Amino acid sequence: MSKDRSTDVPGSREPAASQTAPARGDESGRGLPADYPGPALLVRADGSVIGANVKGAGLESLLRRGTAPGIIALIDEATARSDVVAGTVSLSVAKGDVVMDITVVPREGDGNLLLLARDLTMERNLRSALVESRQRYKDLVEVSSDFAWEVGPEGTFVFVSPRGALGFRAEDLVEHRPEEFVLDADDYAPLPFLSDHALENVEMWMRRADGSTACVMASSVPLKTEDGTWQGTRGICRDVTEERARETALTRARHREQLLNYIVNTIRDEVEPENMLATAATATARALGAAGCRIYRQREPGTFAMAAEYGVAKGIGGLDDLLARMAGDSGVVEAESGTWQVLATATRYRQTINGAICMWKAVGPDGWDDDNRILIGEVASQLGIANEQIDNHEHIVKLSRTDDMTALLNRRAFFDEELPRRLKRLDRSRQTASLFYVDMDNFKRVNDVHGHQRGDEAIMFVRDLLRKHSRPGDVVARLGGDEFAMWLDGITTVAATKRVETLIAASKGLRRFSGDEDHPLGLSIGVAMYNPGHGEALEELLARADAAMYAVKHAGKGGFRVAPPAGAPGEKPPGQEHRS
Repeated sequence: MSKDRSTDVPGSREPAASQTAPARGDESGRGLPADYPGPALLVRADGSVIGANVKGAGLESLLRRGTAPGIIALIDEATARSDVVAGTVSLSVAKGDVVMDITVVPREGDGNLLLLARDLTMERNLRSALVESRQRYKDLVEVSSDFAWEVGPEGTFVFVSPRGALGFRAEDLVEHRPEEFVLDADDYAPLPFLSDHALENVEMWMRRADGSTACVMASSVPLKTEDGTWQGTRGICRDVTEERARETALTRARHREQLLNYIVNTIRDEVEPENMLATAATATARALGAAGCRIYRQREPGTFAMAAEYGVAKGIGGLDDLLARMAGDSGVVEAESGTWQVLATATRYRQTINGAICMWKAVGPDGWDDDNRILIGEVASQLGIANEQIDNHEHIVKLSRTDDMTALLNRRAFFDEELPRRLKRLDRSRQTASLFYVDMDNFKRVNDVHGHQRGDEAIMFVRDLLRKHSRPGDVVARLGGDEFAMWLDGITTVAATKRVETLIAASKGLRRFSGDEDHPLGLSIGVAMYNPGHGEALEELLARADAAMYAVKHAGKGGFRVAPPAGAPGEKPPGQEHRS
């Protein structure tokens, strides 16, 4: 369908040599202002067009087709009143609706009318857009968490978003100075509310209506006259308190994670389980800024034994009461001990308490904070696992080092681990020691006559006998079968001789386990003294003790012999052998 180009309003696209339409009789060009910038038409009272300028060609087309009833109504009114009539009409054209301001002026003498038009479409659209934009801005400000404001030349708020700000109503802020609501306002140079130049994202702390504080991000632009005189400031503020709190919490959580990773990795890097807790105490104290740290292991329910310690412990007391509280308390415990403030909690493995950790620092304003409380709980969880691992390790070590029946050290642990370590210590202390090699006489006869259960009872009797005649720090071992050994640190030859004499005398109690009267059960003991000054090797010491014991066996059993000193002839020194 073709479009009539003459219907485009305003104006016409028809080419013309002048601003008036082609002549229509003698009246076609009369009364049309040649310099009128908009559409101009000369019409009769019935609305028929006499003439039009180029821009009026579109309106002429509409009037000829009868599609401009609004204009006809204005012509009728002007004719009836014989007076100027003006109005606004909406017209539908090919490009859409247009709005025209129409003025109809009756002419004297001929009854015709001059019709002048002005296109208001763009003006109306701009006005609507402006109104819509203002409403949109108003709605966005109203629903946002931000607040807009303006400070006047007097330095007081002259406008605040209707919703108010920071719990204050708008009227509570207007006519007040911004400094009244900014914490430490003098620290800001310049204060965004009073700045004479534009600022963006200035972070500051302000007071809420309830007295709490809020972190606010402010951006502002100054208001100035043409000569540059400051007339105020306008801007917007955004409450970022929750955002900052989340950032702070995240930063603190990351910091705790870094410290915990440092502690855990330090513990895991320790190969020796025996040193694991000492390493943990050191790493924890350093990570948390503590003056000292102790780690405990629970031996029996409610009984804690210190397993590791780091740092200053002078003046620390009352920890036993604290440990007693932890035995039944699942949380973190705080207390003061003299000049120290203590933080402690129990360690657990599978919900069962297996130890505790205590830390302390000097009493002062920088006390234990929430991060410390959280972190010590996380460390305690790791220590609970470490304590369990150490328990398992010790159990395995104990099984590998002890005799199943007697729970004494076995041969490997005694000869390969215990004695070499003790000899090194004696080389430093320069003290003497004694090795007792103990063998049961006629033990096979006990098993043959009375059975192995009776033989086991005899072995347990010897175990108890050796333990009874040893001191704390001495070592008793079962070397296998009916052979035992005992090591006595820091003992002289005279004292060792008295000890073995007492032991031989007490061994008479074994006779009740004998297989028969002709084969009494007893002990043969070889004694070898160790003197670090002689430079004797462990193998040589063992050989001397073993030889002394077999010398007793060959001499009739049931007695002891003290081996000659290292390097001396093998003859029996006078008074060094005794038989029961």
